[in-house]
Amino acid sequence: MAERRDYYEVLGVDKNASADDIKAAYRKAALKWHPDRWVSGSDQEKKTAEEKFKEASEAYSVLSDPDKKARYDQFGFAGTDGAGGAPDWSQGFGNLNDILNDLFGGRFGGFGGFGSGGFGGFGFGGGQSQQRVFRGRDIRTSVTLTLEEINSGVEKEVTIERNRPCPDCQGKGTRNSSDIKTCPTCKGSGQVQNITNSLFGRTVAYSTCPQCQGEGKVVTNPCRTCGGTGLVRRRETVRVKIPAGVEEGMQLTVRSEGHSAPHNGTNGDLLVVIKETGHPQLKRQGTDLYYTQVISVMDAMLGCEVTVPCLDGSYRLKIDAGTQSGTTVKLRGKGLPAVSGYGSGRGDLFVQIMVWIPRKLNRDERKAMEDMKYSDSFRPNLSRDDKNLFEKLGKKFDE
Repeated sequence: MAERRDYYEVLGVDKNASADDIKAAYRKAALKWHPDRWVSGSDQEKKTAEEKFKEASEAYSVLSDPDKKARYDQFGFAGTDGAGGAPDWSQGFGNLNDILNDLFGGRFGGFGGFGSGGFGGFGFGGGQSQQRVFRGRDIRTSVTLTLEEINSGVEKEVTIERNRPCPDCQGKGTRNSSDIKTCPTCKGSGQVQNITNSLFGRTVAYSTCPQCQGEGKVVTNPCRTCGGTGLVRRRETVRVKIPAGVEEGMQLTVRSEGHSAPHNGTNGDLLVVIKETGHPQLKRQGTDLYYTQVISVMDAMLGCEVTVPCLDGSYRLKIDAGTQSGTTVKLRGKGLPAVSGYGSGRGDLFVQIMVWIPRKLNRDERKAMEDMKYSDSFRPNLSRDDKNLFEKLGKKFDE
């Protein structure tokens, strides 16, 4: 499976792009890649167009929705997966004319409005003046957190190696601006035109210029420090703010902290994967925490107080006399907070009481136990709660 691309990269817009810019970028992508446009293409061209159209539509469905966009900006794909991020293609791709009318309030009418040649007629003329916008690669790293850090949220420093603009040429690839020339192949457009005539009409397509790689400019006297790339490698430290409640495997997106792009393009992102270190006493399940408290037979019979570890300190828990082994006590609100955008409130801490049975008794202890053996207090007399408890424990054992 191909690696998913950043939604902003897919649409070719900056992370600060306005809603109108995002809409216009999707219109351009829909015009270019809608499968109806490629009905006369080869099987490979049809497959590529379908994948590109799906990719652009998924990106637009997220970036055009303020809530989804906010979650994506903070958590990347983890913030939108399972939240209706991808469109449903089970009923086909829809009519391109309908898509454009939905985007722009019906101003476009039929395809005839684009030119006399149908799809071939409008020829994507706008592509002739569009230069390629370079985007730096993303960087993936990880941070390991304790439950205490997850409980409160934390700011971490991560050290990464990344491309940064060359200090000698300020990222231009050459020290002298006069050495940056218009590309002779594409005349500065960044694209070359390919015209195909077939039985289905005249098809005009554009591809990235092979000489300037879509930039529209070429460097005739490259900078010696960076070799004309405009980039140098640096080891740098970035501070990452991690919200409370994150989970193992969650990915946070730190915008524009990835690799710099060639010739002062748009920076990539820093993708921070969350890892958890195990807690010596508490176990986590979502926002809930679990702890096992072992008490003696006498404490179970007579009642006692125990100290339960919590993430915000310790908690004194009263154990009632006659507590059965396997009893679970819930401490409401003593769990973890829900990460922002994924719920509200806090989880609970569940304390399971386990009664320890001594393996050996001395003579006096054994005699005392035997004297009490036939006492009515030591005969099993299960209450309804006791029966329910033992039934649950029996099911766990069977499983």
